[in-house]
Amino acid sequence: MTKLSVNINKIATLRNSRGGNTPDLLQVAKDIQDFGAQGITIHPRPDERHIRYQDAYDLKPIVHTEYNIEGNPIKKFMDMVLELKPTQVTLVPDGDDVLTSNAGWDTVKHKDFLTEVISEFKRNNIRTSIFVDPILKMIEGAKATGTDRIELYTEKFAEQYKLGNKDCIKPYTECAVLANDLGLGINAGHDLSLDNIAFFKQNIPGLLEVSIGHALISESLYLGLDNVVNMYLHRLKGNECKVKPSSQTNVK
Repeated sequence: MTKLSVNINKIATLRNSRGGNTPDLLQVAKDIQDFGAQGITIHPRPDERHIRYQDAYDLKPIVHTEYNIEGNPIKKFMDMVLELKPTQVTLVPDGDDVLTSNAGWDTVKHKDFLTEVISEFKRNNIRTSIFVDPILKMIEGAKATGTDRIELYTEKFAEQYKLGNKDCIKPYTECAVLANDLGLGINAGHDLSLDNIAFFKQNIPGLLEVSIGHALISESLYLGLDNVVNMYLHRLKGNECKVKPSSQTNVK
């Protein structure tokens, strides 16, 4: 079964909007795991507008499932990850001025940089994942860096699926087939929701993990956090690969 890692950034955003400690981020992380989620994801940014760096340290003894820390590998971020040694670090190329992650890595252009960063994390027994767009040459480029996994950036899929364009899954399926052939683990995230998660899961062979935050927390306002976590878990039990990829699965 594909694992569900819940991104709790939005809980931190709500807490920070009033100061104090309501809602209690640590208690929410405990509850989410008790409800059945198999991981907790955070994405601290340099301005600490939602998750604070201190939160990352405070969560370490709380997270008894998989602990995934996302972010741009600037020195402060790397130092924190190397000290905490989470289950997984997901490298995301977002700048200080972005509202949310909006692109994957150019794994060809940044091969040397990514290889160096990944080597350091792997020397410390931290599983690595690279945030990538669904482009075949970016998957091959990711393989060359030595990463353990990729995380498919799914915003374009979510946008098109909402419009009724189910063919939008094809590049993701093709990239998943290639990643499997190359021995890369596959994660996915960004704008996945209760509406689209089952279809996405069914068409991505070997999908190991999804990281979902904004939609899951928003849906929980109506349906309750316990219910929503279990609704995702139910949808993630579906069969795989309903849409066949095209024959163009290799990069020349």
